[in-house]
Amino acid sequence: MEAPTTSLSLPWKTRIFLYLFNTVTYAAIRPDGTVNRRLFNFFFFRIPPESKPINGVKTYDVVVDPTRHLWFRVFVPTEDAIEDVPLIFYFHGGGFAFLAPNVKQYDVVCRRMARKVAAVVVSVDYRLAPEYRYPVQHDDCFEVMKFLDVEENRLKWLPENVNVSRCFLAGDSAGGNIAHHLAQRSCEFNFQLLKVQFSFSMMGLIINIRCDLSHSK
Repeated sequence: MEAPTTSLSLPWKTRIFLYLFNTVTYAAIRPDGTVNRRLFNFFFFRIPPESKPINGVKTYDVVVDPTRHLWFRVFVPTEDAIEDVPLIFYFHGGGFAFLAPNVKQYDVVCRRMARKVAAVVVSVDYRLAPEYRYPVQHDDCFEVMKFLDVEENRLKWLPENVNVSRCFLAGDSAGGNIAHHLAQRSCEFNFQLLKVQFSFSMMGLIINIRCDLSHSK
């Protein structure tokens, strides 16, 4: 009896997105290494937050620092009244140089994650290269974590039922690198409220790092 074969082919929608992303990315990179963002943004639409739930999830944006254009989008599941939901920080991919939380593809990803996992998802919009060089991207994401570690900010911007001591870091591609870096950095930082359980990345090497932050006050 022959063993069943398993198909490893990508869904057609994913293939189309990757082809479009690669094509537009190469077209948007100028010979001097800068990025034609007007051209890139023409193909990757930005969508506003929705206070009215879509597919069981509502969203809103929070500005951390307008001078740095540092903000994040919050995804809150609304279908089931669950207490003690975890908090997921999500860092988008794009080679540190492209995309954002309000690009349609990432809005869909985080919305689905919030609904399927039953978690509040915070998707960070960090500043992009080459205009802003390393380690700006990592620092921006860590600033958002520190921002929500302040009790006043947590009460103002996160739902009452979120448990910030059940905190997870996630990302894909470049965002997976950020998740890995911030997991290590979190182990060395004295958070007051947040407690990172582990981090993981998608579309690449799976990374799991458990962080014992029991020393935090």
